[in-house]
Amino acid sequence: MKLFSFGRGDADNPLPSNDRGSGKLDDYDYDLLPKSRRGETLLGIADSLPHQDELARILGFGEEEVTAIIPRRSPEEERTDAPMPVRLFANQRPSDLVGYVPRGLENVVDAALARLSEAGKQPRVPARIVKSKGALRVQLLMHETRG
Repeated sequence: MKLFSFGRGDADNPLPSNDRGSGKLDDYDYDLLPKSRRGETLLGIADSLPHQDELARILGFGEEEVTAIIPRRSPEEERTDAPMPVRLFANQRPSDLVGYVPRGLENVVDAALARLSEAGKQPRVPARIVKSKGALRVQLLMHETRG
């Protein structure tokens, strides 16, 4: 038992432990910018196991450039701590739902989307599909949103 269980707790997360996504708030500075200037800062999306068919379909396009479409939360969604759905944009069209931003990292993604918009770029986070833990997973390339 942890004496002080700070951070993302596991008790409230209904997802299986291998499908909760990945990433740490420690990878970001006070302004929610990725700390690493040279390396990769990756964020694995959660709840991708039910969406394996859609991920396989996107991977079948052979598209090199894949981006994630993540709508920013409204004030009402912020208030209720609603999950942030993730769709991918590949082959010049959006996909169906492929997962959600991991709990506790929504503000990091929201800050990245704001940075992209302020820079005059499309508010889409670069992404890639990888095979990990026996399934297809989506990794958001957060280091590319540094600006």
